Amino acid sequence: MEDWFKDSSIEESLHSFLGEPHEPSVSVRLNPSKPAPLDFGLGDKVLWCSDGYFLDSRPLFTADPLFHAGAYYVQDSSAMFPGRVFEEILPSVKADGFLRVLDLCAAPGGKTTYLLSVLEKALPGKFLLTANEVENSRATILCDNVARWGSSSAVVTSVDPKAFSPLEGYYDIILADVPCSGEGMFWKDKKALEQWSPQTVDFCQARQRRILSDVWPALRTGGVLIYSTCTFNNKENDQNVSWIARTLGAEVIDLKISYPGIIDTKFGFVLVPGSVRGEGQYCAALVKTSPAGRRAAGKGTIGPKKDIQVYLPEPLAKDAPVMERLKPLRMGTAVGSYKGKDFIPHPDLALSGVLDKYGYERVELSLYLAQSYLRREAIALPDAPLGYLAVTYKGLPLGFVKNIGKRCNNLLPAGRRIRMEL
Repeated sequence: MEDWFKDSSIEESLHSFLGEPHEPSVSVRLNPSKPAPLDFGLGDKVLWCSDGYFLDSRPLFTADPLFHAGAYYVQDSSAMFPGRVFEEILPSVKADGFLRVLDLCAAPGGKTTYLLSVLEKALPGKFLLTANEVENSRATILCDNVARWGSSSAVVTSVDPKAFSPLEGYYDIILADVPCSGEGMFWKDKKALEQWSPQTVDFCQARQRRILSDVWPALRTGGVLIYSTCTFNNKENDQNVSWIARTLGAEVIDLKISYPGIIDTKFGFVLVPGSVRGEGQYCAALVKTSPAGRRAAGKGTIGPKKDIQVYLPEPLAKDAPVMERLKPLRMGTAVGSYKGKDFIPHPDLALSGVLDKYGYERVELSLYLAQSYLRREAIALPDAPLGYLAVTYKGLPLGFVKNIGKRCNNLLPAGRRIRMEL
């Protein structure tokens, strides 16, 4: 293995685990801003995530209205670890009263929603989180998951990392969960194991360095890069961290994090299936030492965009002109738009934390009606007021309907509907 992993404990864990049949663990991370009684029981806690829980069995999440309402996110426990590193470094990152964070390779949204939960608790209304995904189809999924989580302080973009380079010194923290050779998936994906080669690792390492070099100017001096992969080899992990420090200008942060089963490497941590109840993950953090000043945010606020009214927290509104350069797919919370004299509420408003600012009446649905609504079927609410209503399940909004008496017009976006038969 040519000293491939640079750590005998990693090799031993892999040799004992690869090739053996294992049932994947199932874990979820609760949304602290949307508490609700779940229809399934929670098992053991994920040690490194206060909102993370293992499940004893896998429910049919697609059929659960609370999943669509954003009450929880289905996420592998190992993939939660970079969020734990973010929590660890957050108190030490000094900002000018407003923190700017970039999740560079964000789809489908697990790490983004984790960061949003941490930031909403620590700095409510005083942060901007940019979640970027290069592939547009995956960025659409990212938009939906950010909408379900309910924060108005997020921006979703779909640009190449080099598009951030002109924003010199703009971000305080960048999380780069970079594309990798995916060795952490080998134990459950035999095709991935068959397609692996040393050449693939070399290609991934070069691509990772290109991505980091392109985005590096956007991180301010004194800001923190959290670097993560879902692979094990030294080239894509510790070697890249060493390269960042030596070539781009940074110092590795000595993180005081310790949990059973997580293996320390020279510069970071690795989570190996068999040692932990989860998939493979590597994570390290560095503080930038090379020069880069803080770029001032643009002035002004943003109003209607494509005739859609948008809600933005005041501090984020001041940064809106900067974000507009990135042609965001979503920014803040879309409130709605006029069609003639009729103001039609936007579906994202129902899922957001600012719904109550706009005075829409809520109507609670049964499980059957909630699932019918999520299949985008017409439902009837004969005892409810006429007009636009926010429909809820167990108190959490799912979206809007327009009650016209004998039936309701279903305003759920077609792309978010349940397609399977229940």
